[in-house]
Formats: sequence, C-alpha cells, structure tokens
Amino acid sequence: MGVPSLLLCGVSFLLPLIVTADTCEDADVHYEMISEGQPFAFNCTYPPVTNRAVSLIWYKTPNKSPVPSNQQLRVHQDQSWILFLPLAQGDSGIYQCVIRNAHSCYRIAINITILKKHWCNSSMESPMNSADEYQQTLPIGMSGSLACHLTFPDSCVLDSIKWYKGCEEIEAGKQYAPLGTKLLVNNVTAEDLGLYACTARLTHSGRQFMIRNYIAVSSKEVLPGGRIPNITYPRNNSIEVQLGSTLIVDCNITDTKGNTNLRCWRVNNTLVDDYYRDSRRIQEGIEINVSQRNHIFYTVNITFFEVKMEDYGRLFTCHAGVSVAYIMLKLPAPDFRAYLIGGLMAFLLLVVSVLCIYNSFKVDLVLWYRGTFYTAQAPDDGKLYDAYVLYPKSPRESQGQDVDTLVLKILPEVLENQCGYKLFIFGRDEFPGQAVANIIDENVKLCRRLIVLMTPESSSFGFLKTMSEEQIAVYNALIQDGMKVILIELGKIKDYSTMPESIQYVRQKHGAIQCKGHFTEEPQCAKTKFWKKVRYHMPPRRYHLPASVELLRRTPCTCTAGKWDAATGLIAS
Repeated sequence: MGVPSLLLCGVSFLLPLIVTADTCEDADVHYEMISEGQPFAFNCTYPPVTNRAVSLIWYKTPNKSPVPSNQQLRVHQDQSWILFLPLAQGDSGIYQCVIRNAHSCYRIAINITILKKHWCNSSMESPMNSADEYQQTLPIGMSGSLACHLTFPDSCVLDSIKWYKGCEEIEAGKQYAPLGTKLLVNNVTAEDLGLYACTARLTHSGRQFMIRNYIAVSSKEVLPGGRIPNITYPRNNSIEVQLGSTLIVDCNITDTKGNTNLRCWRVNNTLVDDYYRDSRRIQEGIEINVSQRNHIFYTVNITFFEVKMEDYGRLFTCHAGVSVAYIMLKLPAPDFRAYLIGGLMAFLLLVVSVLCIYNSFKVDLVLWYRGTFYTAQAPDDGKLYDAYVLYPKSPRESQGQDVDTLVLKILPEVLENQCGYKLFIFGRDEFPGQAVANIIDENVKLCRRLIVLMTPESSSFGFLKTMSEEQIAVYNALIQDGMKVILIELGKIKDYSTMPESIQYVRQKHGAIQCKGHFTEEPQCAKTKFWKKVRYHMPPRRYHLPASVELLRRTPCTCTAGKWDAATGLIAS
C-alpha cells in the first residue's frame, strides 16, 4: 500500500472526530452573579446523556483551555463540577462543559459575573434586590421557611451554618428556629420581610472558606381556600414496630406552587432535631420535592435509628403550614396464631417421634416394663398353662426333625427354663390312656395363649382341615375363649389362601413371627430379637424362677439367632 493510501485512511479516520468536536449541540446556558471572595461550584448535568458513561470536560472561553483537575488549585474540575475556591475578579466570563458519548456531544455554558459587595456596609455597590440575592417569599399571618442554598461536591465539608436578618445573627426562639439549611419563621408579620443572609464554613483539602448567601424576602398573599397543604400520609395512624429496630416514616405533602409553607416534624411541640439534639437518635431527613403543573409533591421523612420504650405512645407530628398529621408507635400485638401453629407443630413432632421410638423399641419397652413392675405372682384366672403349642406333623424327615427339635427341645429350653413359662405340648404332657379329643378340649381351656407353628410345606397348609387336634384347639381358642393366637412361620409362607379363614384372619390382623433356617439343639438365647418377639406376645410372667434359672437369665447372650427381616416386618432366627 502506498503513501497516498495511508494518508487517505488517516484522514478518513480523523475527519469524523474533528467534525464531531466542532458540531457539539448547545444544550443550555446559565447566568450567575456572585460576590467576590466566595466559594462557588456548578454541577454539569444533562439527563439524556449523563446518566450513562460519558466523557465530561470543562473549558474556559474564548481560548477553550481545559480546566485542570488538580484539587490544590483555586479553580479546578472535580468530576462533573467546576469549583472556585474562592471567586476572584478575573474569573468573570463564560465556561463551557462538553459532554460526549459514543453518539453525541453537548455543550452547557455558564456565564459568571463577579460583583463587589461588602457585608453590612452602607456603601454597598449592589442595591436591594440585586442579581446575587435569592428571592424568597413568606406568607403573612402564617408560618413559613427560608432555604440556604449550599450546593457543593462531596469533597467539600459544610458546617457552622448561621442565619442573619440585616446584620444581626438570628437566635432560636418563638419567632425564628434555625434548622440547618432552613430557617423556620412562625406567624409571619410585615416586620419579618427584608434582607436575610446565611453563612456556612466550607472545608476543602484542609483549607477553610466562608460562604454567604443573600436572601431578599417579600410577602405573598395567601388566598382563603385552595392553598392549604394536603398531607396524604400519615393520617393520624399508629405504626407497629419492634423495640430496638430502625424505622423511617415519610410525610407526603401536596402543596400549591409558590407556597412557602413550613414543612417539618415535631414532637412535644418541638422540632425533632432540637428535641433529640444530644442523642441524634431520631432525625428529620432532607426534604424532597417533585414539581407538577399546578402543585408540588413534598416528602419529608423522620428516621428512628433505634426505637426505645419512651417512643411508644408519643405523638410525632408532621407539619405543613396549618396542616398537621401524626403517627404513634406501638408494640406489635403477639401473634397467637404463630404460637398456636408452632405449638401444634411441636406437639405433632413430639407425638410422631414418640410413636416412631415406641414402634422401634416397643418390644424391649414392654419386656422391660413387665420385668420391672409386674410382681412374681400367679394370676388368678384359673389357667394352668401359659400356651398350648400346636404344630404340624410333616411327612418329610428333614422338616419333621426341624419342627420336633423346635417344639420338644428349643421351646421348652427357652420359654420354660429361661423365661419361666408353662407350656402344654401334645405328645409330651398328656396322660396315657386318655382320649385325644378330651385331652385337647380340656387342656386348651387351661392355656392363656395358642402357639401355632406353620411350615411352607403343602401338607401343612391343610393340617387344620384333617386333624381333630388342631380343629379343636383353634375352635376353642378363637370361638369359645377368645384366646390370643401366636403364629410362627418356619420359613417364608407366600400363600395363605388354602388355610382356614380363622388362620387367615389371625395372620392379617396380628401378623406372624417368621423363623428362617434349620434348628439345632445348640443353646438358644431368650434375649435375641426372635425370642423377644415371642415373649412379647406371651402373657406377662408371674412365677418365681429357680436360682439356677435366674443365674442363666443374668448371663449375657452372645448368640446371633433371631434377625429382623425389614422386608416383611417379621423376626427371623
């Protein structure tokens, strides 16, 4: 690429910038007349663009030299502000603020005229109502307020604000109430009109300056009706607030344009800021206003940084001219619904927890209760045995050996020798020569429980239908005596449909204790889960045990028989 092409590209790149720089749109012009020797600041804002990322530079015309940003200089730029600390006679002239963004450029100009004015000197060059005085009005016969205009960037600290009428400093009293940047005037008369001034001390980078604003006050006639401010909130209402919390309450006022009504918060007929001057715990906020066509909407808030007991029941009043409205703080009423719901939830949680604990440990709890509180005394119910043992006679040798081992060896060893129960086992306890039917009928009536052993063998499903012994036992237990039946499954039985309805009813209502595996003649422990389940369904033991049996019961068990089957909810050996 040749040199001409490079020059052409450079010109095409710079040309838009040069054109943009010279085609800035003039957005606004301000005129300011200020006394010599005072600090002055002006903030350059143009809402359509300054609310986004922009480049902002101040210039002094006509040479368009940029205003420096060095804060130690008397005249410098502070972000979007131009700051004079203080104004000198040679500062008169036009200053331009240029605002740029990616698509536009705007200019805002300020024309400053410096005046020589001596405070409280009869040889003032500026007459009354000169251009450097703020024009404000007070309503005759009513209360109003004056404002001291102090607009400076955050780098400036303002304090020691004082108010003057003529050349005399105004002291707080019934007529006047200096309140920071506002002067409250009560019951305005013709004597309250005239020239006022407010002064403040400005500190910037360790240097101090004095600010003085002149205010020319004239009267404004208040026509009857239609000009009374309207307080839309508060409405003489109470507010619930917790002790020690922070609270901000707005006073919303609608007033006619041009009215200078006093707007403030009072407590005990005293300005809030004066009443809490020492603690500063409660303060009045800065007044905010929004101008409409015929009215202005004002908002003056009050801030409670910490609500104390002394604040409850006290009236905090918002004043807007002759309009008054108050708020009263009160403690929140106890929320009984929350306590009730919380109590019910806690009670339900307790009940569920107790039920879960009881369901998990009910067998151990019942056995512990029986062993602790039941006396070793035989019940007077006319019964001789604690349980009648009913078991199938299986034709299979291996199954028959398991059942016989359980019935004739293990059951007596655990329930009789270790636990002290008395069992009637047919084939072991009957007397020779008696009729089978008589033996069963008589002895079942003498038992408190009926233990029925079930096996998964098909032949055992129907043993109650073919054997008179079992029929008599079940009949007497379920029909005549209402005896409690304990079902023990020797293995998993999947189908009870071929069993008598009485056994199906017992299985459905009370369940069954499941015992898996083969039984041997090895010693069994009454403290395993399987035997605890059997003991739980047995009646409470009320007999004295021999000393040898008591010694056996106190010996810790190490056997592992009797595991809980979580899938079926049964006890497995």
